[in-house]
Amino acid sequence: MSDVLADSEKTGSTPSHPRGWELVKTRDFGFLFAGQTISQIGDSLNKVALLWFVYEMTGSALKMAVVGLLQTLPPLLLGPLIGVYLDRVRKKPVMIGVDLLRTLMVLLIPLLYAMEALTLDRLYFLVFATAIFSTVFGPALTSAVPLIVPKERLIAANALLQTTTNVGLLVGPAVSGLGIALIGAQNVLYADAATFFISALCLFPIRMRETLDHWRTASKGLTEGITSDLLEGFRFVFVEQKTVLLLMLTATLYSVGISAFIFLLPVFAKDVLGVGPIQLGWLWSALGVGMLLASLGLTSFTQGDVSWRLRFMSSALAVGGLAVAALGFLEAPIVAGALIAVIGGSTAMFTPIVWTMLQELTPSHLLGRVFTSFATGGMASSMAGMAGFGWAADTIGPAASLGGISLILLMTAATAWLFSFYKSHAGGLAVSTVQS
Repeated sequence: MSDVLADSEKTGSTPSHPRGWELVKTRDFGFLFAGQTISQIGDSLNKVALLWFVYEMTGSALKMAVVGLLQTLPPLLLGPLIGVYLDRVRKKPVMIGVDLLRTLMVLLIPLLYAMEALTLDRLYFLVFATAIFSTVFGPALTSAVPLIVPKERLIAANALLQTTTNVGLLVGPAVSGLGIALIGAQNVLYADAATFFISALCLFPIRMRETLDHWRTASKGLTEGITSDLLEGFRFVFVEQKTVLLLMLTATLYSVGISAFIFLLPVFAKDVLGVGPIQLGWLWSALGVGMLLASLGLTSFTQGDVSWRLRFMSSALAVGGLAVAALGFLEAPIVAGALIAVIGGSTAMFTPIVWTMLQELTPSHLLGRVFTSFATGGMASSMAGMAGFGWAADTIGPAASLGGISLILLMTAATAWLFSFYKSHAGGLAVSTVQS
């Protein structure tokens, strides 16, 4: 298997017309990509099968909703603290350990059910524990990417990892629904556990450029220096690095808008387009296809400087914002599906670019804290967006709510554009690779 990128890294050269899929041909990123594709499909299997299983088990929609709440709480409550500990250890062993623990937690659900020992309290505990481990894995993964690929290929790497999420969203629910119908929800959870185990196996051969010497806090005990480490992370995000702070504000606006749009999509489909669940499924697929195609396209883009990235991201978000506004005036499902695909494509441009700038700006010993801070802020703003625009949809109607969501996305685009203008003309927000 050829290792084009490794050769270019050794020589210090960059391919003149790099193709994103060259990364998948390399040993280390190839294993990471394969493991994440399988894991993301399993994660989507779990979301559908677990909710169905809980509803079958209890017959209560409220008790089913508790599962979603338990999966949401860890990033909000534990994110910054998890970031502190994540910065004290090597990422590869953490990722392997988390995948093995997720394998065990998910596997215990159908096993206890088969033994007639699965109580609701035990189920909730297993769901919450799995959510905590998943909260650890995400920042560990994004922190590990710069240790695997050269810095000039970070956007391509992040975009490819985003495609694994897109594939999971497209494939997982359909496979889960078929599996539930054929073998039952509890047996689908066995398959879900297997995907996490396969992901762990894919991580073993990966070589990362990390040692414990890279982490200044590696020798600290379990409780020593937690407050000072937390404050160090907060100072970096909110005080020391203007670029990171502005990225945080931009990401907060983005999360408010896009989470509200996804949350209101069923309401829009039913009340504005007048379609049923089958057509809603097609609209969801259109969103996923748009995101997948855009992610794949982003892998081959020239990485460019920070100003170019911000202008590109701003343009993509502006297109998405205008498409959301146009949805409020449509009644044709086919045209709406095309616009929703455009919205999916525009939003898929955001995360890989932001991740790349954070990976470039942040010292290795702070990556965990920075990414968990972003995850916590994103989760909080997502919940605010869903609650606020959900209320607006009930009060003033879904079409008017779409106008508000459009305004939020356009504000995000304007923020990124002003950010780019300041960087180009003031030169005050340089992005450079920072070593620990």
